[in-house]
Amino acid sequence: MNSISKIHDSIKSDYEQQNRILSFDEYLDFVRQHSKTQTRSSSQYMLDMFDYFGKSNGRFHLFDQKFIDERYRLVGHEAVQEQVYQILKRFVQEGLNNKLVLLHGPNGSAKTSFIACIMRGLEEYSNAKEGAVYRFHWVFPADRFGKPGLGFASKDGKQDESIESFAKLPDVDIAARISCELRDHPLFLIPLKERSDYLDSLDLSQQMTLSEYIRKGDLSQKSKKIFEALLRSYKGDYKKVLRHIQVERFYISKRYRDGAVTIEPQMHVDAMAQQLTMDKSVTMLPSSLHFLSLFDLGGDLVDGNRGIIEYNDLLKRPIDAFKYLLTTTETGTVSIAGTTAFIDSVMMGTCNEAQLDAFKEYPDFPSFQARIELVRASYLLDYRKEQEIYQGQIKRLVGDRHVAPHVFQAAAMWAVLCRLKKPTASNYSSSHAYLVNSLTPMEKLKLYGGGAIPSRLSSDEKKTLKSLVNEIKAEYESVPYYEGRVGPSPREMKIILFNAIARSEKGMLSPLGLFLELEDFIKRTTEYEYLRLEVIDGYHDCKGFIHTIREEYLDQVDAEVRSCLGLHDEIQYEGFLKKYVAHLNAFLKKEKIHNPKTGAHENPDKFLMDEFEKVVGVGEDKEAFRKNVLTQLGVYALENPGLSKDGMDYRKVFPDLLEKIRDYYIDEHSQLLKKIYDVITLFEQRESHTSQSDSKIKTIEQQEIEGVAVKMLGNMKDKYGYSEASAREAFFYLVQKRY
Repeated sequence: MNSISKIHDSIKSDYEQQNRILSFDEYLDFVRQHSKTQTRSSSQYMLDMFDYFGKSNGRFHLFDQKFIDERYRLVGHEAVQEQVYQILKRFVQEGLNNKLVLLHGPNGSAKTSFIACIMRGLEEYSNAKEGAVYRFHWVFPADRFGKPGLGFASKDGKQDESIESFAKLPDVDIAARISCELRDHPLFLIPLKERSDYLDSLDLSQQMTLSEYIRKGDLSQKSKKIFEALLRSYKGDYKKVLRHIQVERFYISKRYRDGAVTIEPQMHVDAMAQQLTMDKSVTMLPSSLHFLSLFDLGGDLVDGNRGIIEYNDLLKRPIDAFKYLLTTTETGTVSIAGTTAFIDSVMMGTCNEAQLDAFKEYPDFPSFQARIELVRASYLLDYRKEQEIYQGQIKRLVGDRHVAPHVFQAAAMWAVLCRLKKPTASNYSSSHAYLVNSLTPMEKLKLYGGGAIPSRLSSDEKKTLKSLVNEIKAEYESVPYYEGRVGPSPREMKIILFNAIARSEKGMLSPLGLFLELEDFIKRTTEYEYLRLEVIDGYHDCKGFIHTIREEYLDQVDAEVRSCLGLHDEIQYEGFLKKYVAHLNAFLKKEKIHNPKTGAHENPDKFLMDEFEKVVGVGEDKEAFRKNVLTQLGVYALENPGLSKDGMDYRKVFPDLLEKIRDYYIDEHSQLLKKIYDVITLFEQRESHTSQSDSKIKTIEQQEIEGVAVKMLGNMKDKYGYSEASAREAFFYLVQKRY
């Protein structure tokens, strides 16, 4: 089988399976079999689309965009997803999409991306079996033996009564085909009274709430005129009228403006009518229809019917240009050229906060407020999710240029730090105010991004702060200047990251280039309001935050270098801590401890305990320190029931002790790091030119240090993803700034 035949078979099979063309009788049979999906409103359809893609961990998979391209996924905004979902449920329960869903937030907060995900989801869903949706056309057959009539004529001029439907006639036998551009629901062909009885017979009352559109909607003016004219011509024979109906499955498409339309803020007419007199198909209509004045409806509202309509930057339009939305959302209808059209679309819009603030001052705002559902889309406050944005978009665009470790994390941390607001003590109870008020910007950032509790706090304070996390996150939700309203947008951060690549002589994206670019960026105070905000106890200090993320970066590089050198690293520190806890526990309980090497049970090692307490700087009150250690372990065990002894996360329980162990050994490492620094400097000198030192005989120590340096750089590449250049850059920076 050749390639064309395979494509042919695939397309033909798909066409047949999707029930693309049906007669009206066939469609009613289909409705009987799929009554719930075929009597859906646009909001129910969208709700089902959300459910079709599924949900886990509070996130709808629709926004991951795996079905099309993960490059377009929406990062974060789980709360916005849930809020929109609940609004759709209310529309369904009320039977009418009676509000415009307006996403508001600062520029670049992914409002448009949010709606784009929904549109792509609707496109995909409409191609699925579960998402089948139908419209209808009027079909008039040709009369080969005389002038066009109402149907097929036989050779003797009489109509062929054996043909029950013209829906599937070949094109050659069709004289005219008139579409309903509003994509009216095929059930509108059943008059209102009879439709009510028909819907009752489907017994949908226990399954869903039928919308006003399905129960009371009516044909567009053009279809209504054709319907009535045919009914008169056929002297009330309804079945003969329905022979002219061709029911067709349609697919939502933004590109082709089928059920998905974006209305830009420029002034233009959202709906209009145009007479069909110039349409060639009109001349082929039966003579009984020639007297009709038929109009084609067009425009955004028409193209978006039975799907979604997006008003991009809605409030940039003059308010008079969208006043009709008050009536449209309230009644589900719109007046076009003297006729009333039934509209069933989920209407969504976007605007920034400055536009919304100005709109709230408008005298008629209360009228609009009753017909608008405001959904806030702020900047992200979890730096880990912000980091995902850069990883997904920037890394793809830099091509084969190297991206050094930690650069996206550093950028995300700086961006989120600039967005945070200092907690206000008066918003908390007197017993908690001091604790929340003491949080530094970096501590608050880590609290939001993973729930990390500051190690400086006592065990009781840690427990209290943990219980306040949700309260802290919600502190500014109900105020106009909420947390996440101001600060750098992801769009601005992407530009900063691209400029950082341009700074690099080696054409790579690294934290050092980022730091330099940020130092230039913060000078642009006339362009960005958040760069001019007053610094309050370290908050809004965009310049100071560069130092903050630089120190965080150096901590990470320091730990990686030690690990790559095989010196005391995090695992060894944690092992030291675990041994201390085991020996301390046995000592206090007056028990023996098992020696895994000898298999014997021995007394706790008091020397090990003393050494540990010396390293972490325990003063004279050793007894209190020891009791506090066991208390913290007990609290952690209570908060994590079912945790085995081996499953205890000592890094979470004792981050402060691990930090002290690390600090204690810094002096031990510093001399070695400086020697390695000198050796790598010689590497680079040899790469650029031959120096006299090459001819000198190296001492044994120099040879050993050179071997250690080569091994360290190799390990940085293998374990952490550095390149040779970025590994050297990171190591140099560490030694220059710390040692």
